Amino acid sequence: FFQVNLTMGIINELTESAKANPFSLPCVRSGDCAAPKGASDDGLVPYASGKYYALCGIGGMLSCGITHTAIVPLDLVKCRIQVNPEKYKGIVSGFRTTVAEEGFRALAKGWAPTAIGYSMQGLGKFGFYELFKNVYADAIGEELAYEWRTTLYLVSSASAEFFADMLLAPMEATKVRIQTSPGAPPTLRGCAPMIMKNEGMSGFFKGLPPLWMRQIPYTMMKFACFERTVELIYKYAVPKPRSECSKSEQLLVTFVAGYIAGVFCAVVSHPADTIVSKLNQDSSSSAGDIVKKLGFGGLWKGLAPRIIMIGTLTALQWFIYDSVKVAFKLPRPPPPEMPASLKAKLEAQGKAH
Repeated sequence: FFQVNLTMGIINELTESAKANPFSLPCVRSGDCAAPKGASDDGLVPYASGKYYALCGIGGMLSCGITHTAIVPLDLVKCRIQVNPEKYKGIVSGFRTTVAEEGFRALAKGWAPTAIGYSMQGLGKFGFYELFKNVYADAIGEELAYEWRTTLYLVSSASAEFFADMLLAPMEATKVRIQTSPGAPPTLRGCAPMIMKNEGMSGFFKGLPPLWMRQIPYTMMKFACFERTVELIYKYAVPKPRSECSKSEQLLVTFVAGYIAGVFCAVVSHPADTIVSKLNQDSSSSAGDIVKKLGFGGLWKGLAPRIIMIGTLTALQWFIYDSVKVAFKLPRPPPPEMPASLKAKLEAQGKAH
């Protein structure tokens, strides 16, 4: 509860700061991008309000918590392939070995810290992303926000993930220990006190730097690739404007764009994911030790299951997140369009030349 209150407090402070920003754009602040033109009161949550960011955070909490918990068996096998490739040689053999030695119940190991940790991470990831995207866009102005929109997505998502990983780290450390360390207690209530007793608070956060190495590039790719893929799908693949698409058609585009983004995310973040798994398995090693021990090829062990896992995961996360936006009546901005002022400038430059 302390983590939730802290996150909500930071969101509220930054929201008020954004409202007071001298570069704030009235058209962005009050604009209702999902409403028909001329509509003034359609029951939608005010865009860029504290309530808007809080509900985005709840949407992220549900999307990340549900999806990560649902794929715990695949995640368990992936982690074991990374930390013990001699024994767990692939997805199928990994499942077979795990079930043969520990039974089907072993496939659910780590579900509790996964559910809690990734729910907290999703809260920070999506809530802060929406917030930072507006704060940074207001700071640089409407025209630069459009011209540099990919950079805006990258910087906003990196900023959001920096804080989100602080919420995730303790449960991630506990989850990996449960899944990969033979002597570790098999439950959250047993493993977390053991880590605290033997290693103190540092045991929960020693994996935070490599977690940043894994999650920040992953999230930057996840949000920037998704945003630009959605833009391209509506521009080249959908035969009508988004405003004329039904909610189910829009959610289908969301799912497809999310899966494409997920594949890129898996590849970009996989080496750091391997380091995180090994660090949380072996408390005496450093990130540098692990890189030297595994070599370049070893860092890519388990990539195939992670592509399947992360592609599906990312697609479902965006689908759930967008569905929550629809359910909570949150504005869903359309693909970006060039501001009229920038069009006028470019036309004037063309005439001048």
